[in-house]
Amino acid sequence: VQLQASGGGSVQPGESLTLSCVVSGSIVRANDMGWYRRFPGKVRELVASITRDGTTNYSDSAKGRATISRNNDLNTVHLQMNSLKPEDTAVYYCNGNLVTDYSGRQIIYWGQGTQVTVSS
Repeated sequence: VQLQASGGGSVQPGESLTLSCVVSGSIVRANDMGWYRRFPGKVRELVASITRDGTTNYSDSAKGRATISRNNDLNTVHLQMNSLKPEDTAVYYCNGNLVTDYSGRQIIYWGQGTQVTVSS
């Protein structure tokens, strides 16, 4: 089981970007999923999260500029970011709390990280 993130890249300030993450491999269920980011030399911080039933949570920096969504049938989670700023430049990681067998045990998985660079 893996999380595969995509969609990073270089954009100019004010532009938008959508990150996508898909669960590959066989799972029973994806519970909470989310996106984190890490600035150089810093620990990962939450950008946004979404429960299985669609309840969302955003960091203060992401509120009003980001939208997280998911598709439970496809086991995907997306992060649309608008009005990007240079200070959004970071490596973005998707995260999933996955149930991989019928014991019900939940394991946290991380995607490989995708670079987002906002620069003029």
